[in-house]
Amino acid sequence: MFVLPLLALTLGHVFSNAIRTLPAVAADVLSRDLGVSAQELAAITGAFPAAFALAMIPVGVALDRYGVRPVALILLAIAALGAGLAALAPSAPAMVLAQVVLGVGCSGMLMCPMTFAARALDAPRFGLWSGLVQAIGNSGMVLTASPLAWLIEVEGWRAGYWACLALAALAAGAVATTVPSWTPAAATRSVLGDAREVLRIAASPRLRGLMAMAFVSFGAVLGVRGLWGGPWLMEVRGLPRIEAGHLLLGCTLALVAGPAIAGWVVSRFGQVKRLIVLGHAVAALLVLGLFLRGPVWLDAALLVGFGLAISFQVLCFSLLRGLVRQEEAGRALSAMNMFFFGGAAVLQWLSGAAAWMGGAGAALLTFVAALLLGCLLFVRWQQD
Repeated sequence: MFVLPLLALTLGHVFSNAIRTLPAVAADVLSRDLGVSAQELAAITGAFPAAFALAMIPVGVALDRYGVRPVALILLAIAALGAGLAALAPSAPAMVLAQVVLGVGCSGMLMCPMTFAARALDAPRFGLWSGLVQAIGNSGMVLTASPLAWLIEVEGWRAGYWACLALAALAAGAVATTVPSWTPAAATRSVLGDAREVLRIAASPRLRGLMAMAFVSFGAVLGVRGLWGGPWLMEVRGLPRIEAGHLLLGCTLALVAGPAIAGWVVSRFGQVKRLIVLGHAVAALLVLGLFLRGPVWLDAALLVGFGLAISFQVLCFSLLRGLVRQEEAGRALSAMNMFFFGGAAVLQWLSGAAAWMGGAGAALLTFVAALLLGCLLFVRWQQD
C-alpha cells in the first residue's frame, strides 16, 4: 500500500513549507534581534533556496541510486539540525549558516514523495497524487500564518523554529516506520556521470521553456507569501501582525487547496501548457492589484486569488513526468526543482535590492515582472 508511506514522506514537505515561510510574519523582530535591515534579512533568507538548489544534483542522484527511505531520513536529520541552529542563532552570520543547513536538509522534502509516487504509480495516478502531495505539503504554510503570528507575540520568533524542529522529528519517525526500502536498479554510470545526467536533463532543449517557468514560479510563492507579504501588509497597509497573519492565512489556504483544484481542472479540460501559462499570468496581475490600495477585504481576495492561480505550478510536475523515462524520474524532478529554488534564490536577492531602493512594494514588483517574463519564455521555448 503506497498511501501511508507517501503521506509520511509528505510530512517532510509540510516541515519545509513551514520553516521557509516563517519570516513572513516575523521579519520585523528577526531584523531587530539579528541587527539587520529588511533588505539584509532578504539576503540572509536567500541562502536557503541557494543551498537548496545546489543540493538538488546530489539529492537527485542519491534518490535514483539509493532509494527514498535512506535519503529522506538523512535529510530530515540535517533539517532538524538547521532548525535548532536557527532557533539558537545569536547573529546574522549564525542565521546564514542555519539557512544553508536548512536549505540542504529541505532539498529533498518534495522530491522524496514525488520520486516515491513516480515509481509506485502510473502516469494518470501520479498526476492526481502529485497535486495532493503539493496540497498537503502547502499546509505547512498554515502554521506560519495566524498560528505563528500568535506564537511570536507570546513567545518570540525562536519558538517558531523549535516547533519546526519537533515537526521534523515527527516526520522522521513516520518515515522510519512506514516507508519500505527498495533495491534500486544497478547503476550504469558513475556518480559523476549521474550528476552530469541531471544537468543534461535540465539543459534539454525540449524542457527549456518548462525550466524557465520553474525558475520564476516558486520564487514568487516564497517572495509574496514567504517574505514580503507580511512587511507589505504591516508596514505599507498598516495592519497589526495578527491581522496580517489572518490575510496570509487566507493565501495559504488557497495554496493548500489550489493544487487539487489545478489537478481537477486539467483532468476536466486538458490543456496543461495553457493552464500553466494562464495560472502564472493571472498570479502576476493579482499581485499587481495589491497596489490599488483598496479596502482590506480586497487585499485578502487578491492574496487568495494569487494562492489559487500560482498553484497551477503543480502542473509543471505532470508535464515533466510525461517527458522523461520512469528510471530517470528522480534526476528529472531534481533538475526541475533545482530551477524552482535556484530561481527563488536569485529573485529573493533581486527583491532585496529592489526593497533597498523602493521598499516592500518594489520587492513585490520584482515577482510580477519575473512571472510575466517566465510566461513569455515558456510560450516561446517549450516544445511538445
